[in-house]
Amino acid sequence: MAKIVINQDKIADYKELIKLCPFNAIEYKDNTLSINAGCKMCKLCIKKGPKGVFELIDEVKHRVNKDDYRGILVYVDHTNGEIHPVTYELIGKALELASKINHPVYCLFMGDNISDKAEDILNYGVNEVFVYNKKELKDFRIEPYTSVFSECIENIKPSIVLVGGTIVGRSLAPRVAARFKTGLTADCTILDVQENTDLDQIRPAFGGNIMAHIFTPNHRPQFATVRYKIFSAPEKIKNTKGKITMCDISGEKLMSKISVLKTFEKEKKKNIEDADVIIAVGRALKRKEDLDMIYKIAEKLNAEVACTRPLIESNWLDAKKQIGLSGRTVKPRLIITCGISGAIQFTAGMNNSDCIIAINNDEKAPIFQVAHYAVIGDMYDVLPKLADKIACELEVCHEL
Repeated sequence: MAKIVINQDKIADYKELIKLCPFNAIEYKDNTLSINAGCKMCKLCIKKGPKGVFELIDEVKHRVNKDDYRGILVYVDHTNGEIHPVTYELIGKALELASKINHPVYCLFMGDNISDKAEDILNYGVNEVFVYNKKELKDFRIEPYTSVFSECIENIKPSIVLVGGTIVGRSLAPRVAARFKTGLTADCTILDVQENTDLDQIRPAFGGNIMAHIFTPNHRPQFATVRYKIFSAPEKIKNTKGKITMCDISGEKLMSKISVLKTFEKEKKKNIEDADVIIAVGRALKRKEDLDMIYKIAEKLNAEVACTRPLIESNWLDAKKQIGLSGRTVKPRLIITCGISGAIQFTAGMNNSDCIIAINNDEKAPIFQVAHYAVIGDMYDVLPKLADKIACELEVCHEL
């Protein structure tokens, strides 16, 4: 990692040198000029400062032997043995990546009374499932879960670790990655792998204005979290060749300062992530009352209503209805976008939908770049006609 050093013996006027940094990262203390944590590595001090005062030094990088790490490990996210669908999606992506580098795919399954649930994971083509079945793991507590995860990695040395971007996954993955002093990329939307096993981790950054391409070339394992509905789950196979390995761990590593007194089952609501059909509306909606038009069409199509961020900020819809980087990721069979321009902040949350119909009066709107069908026109003109058409089709179907 590079750093900037200051050659104290070449300093003539420290007051002028302090003015070089626009981030106030150069400070004079105890008769010494130094660079504080505010440094952005813009290198302006090197370019504009007196020659030889500021110097860029490349530190010797720690590099692991990549041949010592083999396999892709998927964390099995579950609640009382009920496996979260994001796990199967990650298994599908892991199988795809593993086929390119000829690596096995593993799963880590930890909890209490889960042994009988592990068999189902093998049906998706996994090579081996490591099961930690302990009463101390019944409820999620960060210390024992981190200990189990870390021990599993130490034992099998995977090259890549994939974790679902759930509440548990977002808490657990950073802890484990920190223990191995390795990198973690959160909320990846694209994953690929190179021949040397370096993981290509791509995710939107700076509010979705750019796509960041992230590597972890010098450390292993490589961690990435992925939201639900980003990838596709694989098909089940009949003749499984994988195996289940029951693992043990010392009781000391399962100790925790947290005691779970009682758990409550959250009231289940129909989420937009689970919807087969979605009607999404954007800032082109003029009044909150006009949502009735959207709801009427949604009711006819048995669809869920969703929106972009401006409608959330206007308190017109619940935040759980927002699609995008700061909202939910969806993958319905059909999504109809109404008056949505299609900024990457939004499209990153829905561009994997099976069929995308976009309605917008701007023929150059970015949404048309991801849409399968484009309707150029004002949503206030198009939607009433669409509602009448749906009504006619439903009436014909009813008569048949």
